[in-house]
Amino acid sequence: MWDTSQYQEFYELKERSMQGGGQAKIEKQHSKGKLTARERLALLFDEGTFVEIGGAIESRIPDFGMDEKKVPGDGVVTGYGKIAGRLAFASSEDFTVIGGTLGEAHAGKICAIQDMALEMMAPIIMINDGGGARIEEGVCSLSGYSGMFLRNTKASGVIPQIAVIMGPCAGGACYSPAICDYVFMVQDSSHMFITGPKVVKTVTGETITLNELGSAEVHTTKSGVAHFAYPDDASCLAAVRRLLGYLPGNAKQAPPVVNGTPVDRSWKIEQIVPQNQRKPYDVRRVIRTMVDEDSFFEIQARWARNAVVGLGRIDGKAVGFVANQPDFMGGSLDYDCSDKMARFIRSCDCFNIPLVVLIDVPAFLPGSRQEHNGIIRHGAKLLYAFSEATVPKISLIMRKAYGGAYIAMNSKRMGADMVFAWPLAEIAVMGAEGAVEIMCKEAIAEAPERREQIIEDYKRQFLNPYLAAARGYIDEVIEPADTRKRIAAALEMLAGKECRPIPKKHGNIPL
Repeated sequence: MWDTSQYQEFYELKERSMQGGGQAKIEKQHSKGKLTARERLALLFDEGTFVEIGGAIESRIPDFGMDEKKVPGDGVVTGYGKIAGRLAFASSEDFTVIGGTLGEAHAGKICAIQDMALEMMAPIIMINDGGGARIEEGVCSLSGYSGMFLRNTKASGVIPQIAVIMGPCAGGACYSPAICDYVFMVQDSSHMFITGPKVVKTVTGETITLNELGSAEVHTTKSGVAHFAYPDDASCLAAVRRLLGYLPGNAKQAPPVVNGTPVDRSWKIEQIVPQNQRKPYDVRRVIRTMVDEDSFFEIQARWARNAVVGLGRIDGKAVGFVANQPDFMGGSLDYDCSDKMARFIRSCDCFNIPLVVLIDVPAFLPGSRQEHNGIIRHGAKLLYAFSEATVPKISLIMRKAYGGAYIAMNSKRMGADMVFAWPLAEIAVMGAEGAVEIMCKEAIAEAPERREQIIEDYKRQFLNPYLAAARGYIDEVIEPADTRKRIAAALEMLAGKECRPIPKKHGNIPL
């Protein structure tokens, strides 16, 4: 047997690393409703599977009293484990150690675990809870961020990268989450901003609070930076685990198949969707008629609400849904929802998740605000994303599909593999009223009383799906009651789809 004195230094080092900034700071963290870095990892990973790496690494900077502040681990816990039985990697910043600030050693640990995740082709979850760059370490701290951003970019589209903001995330620290595939925040306790309220006040004269500047509410409703917000750490981490259940470990794999409860409530569609094209409805109710029970997981639900995007399952297999939302702004397309849909489409395409597109769109939203904020450029992102995607793409025209918005929403000649339409679908350059005002203005001027009859004649002759079907722009007109059956059959048929991309360095998406 070895002399137990051999273990004394080992145990002391391990204890110091486990304690982080000490019991007083841990209690302070808890008093704010926040878990510690290690408690978060314990909830994220399957019980007993997390393995720490680099627990003894510490800062080597002696200046400004740093030699007295250093703690083994340097304010971040890194390692790997299993989530729902599958390998995943993680970093978790420890606010109890020098405010979770990022120094040279801290960044080196994160970069090392990023490298390992990419080499092992497994997801990485990066939990942020720190005060940004460690001022005492100067350019070494800034350089650390550079290495992280480079690795985020190299891993983009190769492995899922999920950022979880569970405290402050300021300055350069914001850009790593921004490059990740999905961003989670915790209500009340998390904030993201490039410059804080004091700097904003000094530089611009604007007075603004921390919450007004970068709270979870701001980033899930106004900026669109964050995809999800939850009331506390535990529910947030449970949602991260749920999201990973829809994603493959890497871009070479298929998403996991989950044995759920298949649902076909297509018979309810006629009760949900009004025949009157002007009446709104909630498209999420249509999605829930076809996805497996309780499987729809909406993404960015509170931002750009004229579009709905999210993940669901049909017969246990992951599907990405992209839909116009008639319940908000009539489902018209604007610059924000174009970005929202384009980003989600590309994310699904990265990770081999087929797309189902539900279309009920009157137009790109007109007006000077849209034009001046770049609706042409933002709308082009949506066109680009659909055209670029090589996963199976199935469209369903539910009611109206007018003008450029029809083209943008995964139309047949934009590369849709299968396009269905319900019998009440209208595909046209514009609605009947606008069309007859242009084409029949002389006839209406001569006999104003005939205007309504002319509109009805136009609708009957042109605003139906059969003309488009006759030209091959719609593959099949289907009954609403057959919707899930036909979509599920199309997904099964397209499961083996292969595309050979044209060799190139990369496309030049209109950012």
